[in-house]
Amino acid sequence: MELEQQIREFNTLVTEFRTKFEKFEKGLMTKAEFTEYEVKVTPRIDALETQIRRPGLVSGDGADGKTKEGQAEYKAAFMRFFKTGRLDLCDKAEKYVVERKALVADTTGQILIPEELEAEIYRSLPKINVIRQYALVQNTIRDRRRRRSLTEVTVSWGKLETGAVPPESTPVPTEDWQYVEDLNGLAKIGKDELADTDTALEATVVDSFARAIAETEETGFMVATGHASQQPEGILNGSVITRVTTAAADAIAIDDMLNLCYAVPRQYRKNGVFFVPSTTELALRKLRVVSAGPVYGEYLWQPSVQAGKPATFAGYPIENQEDIPAIGASLACDIAVFGDLRAGYRILDRQGMTLQRLVEVYATAGLVGILVGSRVTGGVIRADAMRILREHG
Repeated sequence: MELEQQIREFNTLVTEFRTKFEKFEKGLMTKAEFTEYEVKVTPRIDALETQIRRPGLVSGDGADGKTKEGQAEYKAAFMRFFKTGRLDLCDKAEKYVVERKALVADTTGQILIPEELEAEIYRSLPKINVIRQYALVQNTIRDRRRRRSLTEVTVSWGKLETGAVPPESTPVPTEDWQYVEDLNGLAKIGKDELADTDTALEATVVDSFARAIAETEETGFMVATGHASQQPEGILNGSVITRVTTAAADAIAIDDMLNLCYAVPRQYRKNGVFFVPSTTELALRKLRVVSAGPVYGEYLWQPSVQAGKPATFAGYPIENQEDIPAIGASLACDIAVFGDLRAGYRILDRQGMTLQRLVEVYATAGLVGILVGSRVTGGVIRADAMRILREHG
C-alpha cells in the first residue's frame, strides 16, 4: 500500500473513531458497543501508525531509508527561508510538503521543519534532557493516546490439556487519556550567523532548537500539572505514585535512600535510577557506611569511571534533575525519585515540528527570532515502577 493510501485510510479511521467516541460520551452509544468497535478498529489504526511512522527518525531520511521525491528540494528551500525569510518552493518540494502536511494538523502560518533536521533535533534532546534518556519515548500522529491499564497479566504453570486453569486477569483500559500538548521555544540567532555556510547553519539550527525545547520539556516531565493546565503530567504530580517518608526533616540518611530503593518491586528495581537535585547529590556524596566505633566505612556514592556514564549510589545510577525540590525547601516536599522510568513513564512526540521567523521584534539587536513549535506530552503509565522520597514534615 502506498503512503498516500495509508494516510487516507488512517485519517478516515481516526475521524470515524472520534465520531464514535463523541457519540459514546453523549450517551448515544453504550459502553459495550463502543468497546466492541474500539477492539475491532484500534489494531488497524495502530498498525497504520507504525507503517507511516515519523519520517526521518529511522534513518535520517524517509521512513523506508530512502530520500523521498522533493525532500532534498524542500530542505534547500527551507534553509533559504531560514536565511532570507522567503519560501520559494518548486513543484517537487510543493508536492512533498503537501504530503507531509497530511500527517500534521494545525500548521497554519507555520513552516514545517525538514525531516532530517527534525530527526537531528530529536536525537539531540536526550543529551540535554535527562528524563528522555530513561523514559519510554514513542511517536504518534494523533493528538491523544489512551493510557493503558496499570494492572499486569498473571500467569501460572501447567498443561491446559491436563486440566490446569490459567489465572484470570482482566487488564481493562482506563478511561484516562494522554493529551499531546503544545510546546513553543524561542531561539535568537545573530544575522551574521545566518550568513554562514549551510553546514554551519544546520548545526546552529539543531543546537538552538534542541536547547529551546529540552530544558522546558524536562521541567514539564518532572513537575508539570497535567492536561488541565495544557502541560504534561509531571512525575512528582503523579498522585498514584507511592511516597516513602524520610526519618527526619531537613536531612537525608543512608537508610532513607535504601528504603526508597527497596520500596520499588524487584522487577523494576533492577533497572532503577535515582533522580535528585545537585544539592541533594552533594549531601549523598558525604554519606558513608558506619562501621565499628568512630571509624567510617565506604562511601555509597561512587564516581563514574567511564565517560558518558552517571555516578552511582548504592549501586544504582544517580542523575541530577534540578526541578526536584532541595532538602528543606518546604514542609513535607518530594526530594528524590527512584525507579524504572522506561516501565513507568511515557513520553509522546507528535509528528511535525514547525518554525516561524521573527525579524522586526529583534531587529535593533541584530538578531532574528526563531519560534519553534513542537507537540509533546508525558505521563505516568505504571505507578508501581517508581517511588518518591518525601521529606518528613
